[in-house]
Amino acid sequence: MKIITRNIWILSLVSMFTDIASEMLYPIMPIYLKSIGFSIILIGILEGFAEATAGLSKGYFGSLSDNIGKRLPFVQIGYAFSAISKPMMAVLIYPLWIFFARTLDRLGKGIRTGARDAMLSDEATPQTKARVFGFHRSLDTLGAVLGPLFALIYLASHPAHYKTLFVIAFLPGILGIAITFLIKEKKKQTLAQKPKTHFLDFIQYWKTSPIIYKKLVTGLLVFTLFNSSDVFLLLKIKEAGYNDTVVIGMYIFYNLIYALCSYPIGILADKIGMKKIFISGLILFALTYFGMAFAQSRTLFIILFFFYGIYAAATEGIAKAWITNVFQKDKTATAIGTYTAFQSIATLIASSLAGLIWFSFGASTTFLLSAIVVILVSFYMASIKTKHSY
Repeated sequence: MKIITRNIWILSLVSMFTDIASEMLYPIMPIYLKSIGFSIILIGILEGFAEATAGLSKGYFGSLSDNIGKRLPFVQIGYAFSAISKPMMAVLIYPLWIFFARTLDRLGKGIRTGARDAMLSDEATPQTKARVFGFHRSLDTLGAVLGPLFALIYLASHPAHYKTLFVIAFLPGILGIAITFLIKEKKKQTLAQKPKTHFLDFIQYWKTSPIIYKKLVTGLLVFTLFNSSDVFLLLKIKEAGYNDTVVIGMYIFYNLIYALCSYPIGILADKIGMKKIFISGLILFALTYFGMAFAQSRTLFIILFFFYGIYAAATEGIAKAWITNVFQKDKTATAIGTYTAFQSIATLIASSLAGLIWFSFGASTTFLLSAIVVILVSFYMASIKTKHSY
């Protein structure tokens, strides 16, 4: 049986092109916002509001996708919103317009995530899900390599031409939308009477979900609470005295390792079990954070970011694959949407918490605390029992 099907290829390529567009802007977003008059506080409010929109909408649109029995419209609309938001940020610079454009981008992510991951799950069997999600993650993360690389090359020859870069980022986004029309959605049996979907249905789903789902997601969310933004890792390099090129280069290197390792690790997870691979990833995360607490040399940063790339490959796609294997198939988008909604909220708290600890006690304390908590989380995850080998 063919494991990487046509739909998996297309969904993975769509994610790659979208990530090229998004990650092309990631390194310069705060610089651009400051150049048009945004203060650090306003940037923080903007990002917080946008991420909260993405997080809460993931739960709602995941439930809606399951209730109406369709996936593709959510995928297409979600990617379209993200694509058109890019040039919008360059057209007008009024704060309300920027808020609208940035929120539209994150809303697009919220609309598509549950439905897209459910589509990937529908294309796989319980024995092949880790490699399917790993393959998707590989191409998605390849976009995170190519995007910043292109931004570096462009800005080297066109310094401070940020607005043009926002317009250029529209092109890979549009290409991604175009190829979604090649996806052939599998027909699903739909209920004669479709249940109504409410914005906070994902909270109700949490209350009624299977105990194994709650145990698994609880562990994942505790981990998320102590897994702050990658910006803090990059800030550590900056504090060690390295220039912006080294910082962005390290970010590209990490994403390259992440992209190269995701699919092979997915294959390995299908063979020896997702739980073993995920826990191994947590241990690598803890080791990386222990190292970051004391790192100063470029060589050590390279080694730590190498391990960090492997950690990401062993956890991000694997977590979603693991979730899709512990509950009823007709609630795939709801379960993924519920998890990613809570995950987005936990991520916001994590970065705020890390910033507070960093400001009060320093970088070393921030990294050491995260490392210790994640070691404890790995013991908790090891205690979770499932009826299957995965």
